[in-house]
Amino acid sequence: MRNSGNLLLASLSESDAEALRPHLISVHLDHERVLFEAGDEVTHIYFPTGAIVSHVVGLSSGEIIEAAMVGKDGVVGAFAALGGNIPVNRAIVQLAGPALMCKVSELRSAVLQSQSLLSTLFRHEQTVYSQASQSAACMAAHMVEARLCRWLLRARDLAGTDNLHFTQEFLAEMLGVKRTSVTLHARTLQQAGMIRYSRGLIQITDVEALQETVCECYGTVKSYYHALLGPHPV
Repeated sequence: MRNSGNLLLASLSESDAEALRPHLISVHLDHERVLFEAGDEVTHIYFPTGAIVSHVVGLSSGEIIEAAMVGKDGVVGAFAALGGNIPVNRAIVQLAGPALMCKVSELRSAVLQSQSLLSTLFRHEQTVYSQASQSAACMAAHMVEARLCRWLLRARDLAGTDNLHFTQEFLAEMLGVKRTSVTLHARTLQQAGMIRYSRGLIQITDVEALQETVCECYGTVKSYYHALLGPHPV
């Protein structure tokens, strides 16, 4: 599926791609749509081709904090086809866009017939776990400005554009901080010429400067993807 728009699908062997192709349906995922909740049964699996999905942890206070971000480099909900159909977090669309969708039962049937597909999905789930682990360490050890840079660069990689349609409220939720904190640090980045910000739109204007400001976690997560899934363009 070289032209599917999803790098994970594009990496599959021809036989694995043929097994999945009849079951994939093109869908549009709207901003803030919840694909599944923690503890619920997952019914569908999504391969983003333009959308970006966040795995978030909800707290009793009502706060949510992002654990991992998946876009055109991966798949959302694959664990359900591997025998573990109990999500431990919520999957919410952070950037609207297209995706390919299939039923859990259909992906499970394909996995049972292919060791190579099983291996690919297991390695992908490892990358999501490693990203969540790195995010936990990042929140505990790094300053908000560096974390904001990491989030913006990761979103830019997956969106394939310097123009990101996010509000400060949404960014604050994903980073687990107050909106005023995001406002302060976004203003600092804007004054330094790294971004331009207007209501609901962040434009990255100096990628190299962001990469110099970002914490080590951005590069670490990319290295995990490279080691487990190969040298994706993102």
